[in-house]
Amino acid sequence: MDGIGSIGKFIILMGVLLIIVGSLFVLFSKMTGGRGALLPGDIAIKWGNVRIYFPIVTCILISIILSLLLWLLTRVGQ
Repeated sequence: MDGIGSIGKFIILMGVLLIIVGSLFVLFSKMTGGRGALLPGDIAIKWGNVRIYFPIVTCILISIILSLLLWLLTRVGQ
């Protein structure tokens, strides 16, 4: 199947992935009490009333996960 059929499959697959990712966000929020969590290696600076977060490790982890998901999508699409 090519053309409109493959576009439909892609849209369905993206919808399923969005449901899975959204569910993970909800579960993560419930596990951390809605405040998120700093991973070891993330930098948090408190200076008076100012708080600055540099979620370096979190960004690297998200990048690795998204890269793996996109690699899997390209493998499935072939």
